[in-house]
Amino acid sequence: MIKKPLVTVIVIDYKKSNSYLTECLEAIGRQSYENFEVVLESDHPLKLNYPKLKIVNYRGSYRSPAFKRDHAGQIARGEILAFIDDDAAPEKDWLKNLVKNFTNQKVTGVCGPGITPPHVSWQEAASGWMSASPLGAGPYTYRFLPGKKQFVDDYPSMNLAVRRTDFLAVGGYDSHYWPGEDTKLCLDLVTKLQKKIVYDPKVVVYHHRRPLWRGHLRQNGNFGLHRGFFARILPQTSFRPVYLGPPFMVAGLIYLLLSPGIFPTLTLLGWILFVCYLLAVTVNSYWIYTRSQSLFQGVLSFFVVLITHLWYGLRFLQGFFFTTKLRR
Repeated sequence: MIKKPLVTVIVIDYKKSNSYLTECLEAIGRQSYENFEVVLESDHPLKLNYPKLKIVNYRGSYRSPAFKRDHAGQIARGEILAFIDDDAAPEKDWLKNLVKNFTNQKVTGVCGPGITPPHVSWQEAASGWMSASPLGAGPYTYRFLPGKKQFVDDYPSMNLAVRRTDFLAVGGYDSHYWPGEDTKLCLDLVTKLQKKIVYDPKVVVYHHRRPLWRGHLRQNGNFGLHRGFFARILPQTSFRPVYLGPPFMVAGLIYLLLSPGIFPTLTLLGWILFVCYLLAVTVNSYWIYTRSQSLFQGVLSFFVVLITHLWYGLRFLQGFFFTTKLRR
């Protein structure tokens, strides 16, 4: 690997040109690491003028994010592919810090936290705090707040860099899956190539959240659907206890509400567990209050976490038992 490899930054535009995309491209343009190019793939014609930017548009013809990332990876000139969402803006040392990790040839990928930007609306902040909290993210809070440096085997594409040769060797993203194509890619890189993905807390982007309630629930419901589907077909990284809590809670509540008299002892245990869960949500709300320094966010988070877990759990069960394929 050359000392300062060319990096191809790959941006996927989900909608027509918007303020988030402008913020993203301007932040990429301020990088302290200078040896990079930018490939932007969009379904819509865009008129943008940024240095090092190449636009590929499909003129109104829909292509899935996985398809667009695969195509960008094929036409990229860079030795490293750095994937970022159009609603994420990297810190100025983003590329510099991620490139350092690729000096180890056993490292196939590098990722970092996607932090909710400061000074966003209270709806977006609430969505961000839910994702970053211990009960919202479980052991994966490092995806939303800087954590310790470590190896991971599953990471979202909002902040993920991969060696191009390795990306092509495993066939890139699987265009049959969306959402969840990043789970499939990471699993292929780690298992098929027997290489490592490094999480580095210094590889930071500021990632906007879907605001309450419609956008937030739609996104988290999609996460639940794909995780449930993958728990059945790719259990290595998706059939894990952290993902099973919400669907088990939903199944338990259905039992408690519809047939509580069948097994009285089980019913009593179910209510005890649910009360314990509500206490945990309360403690989580206090955690958010202390971090956000906002009593409003702390109180609101109780309802955000509860409702999100219920919706995620329902969609997980749908994905696990009823979904035969994810939409392309």
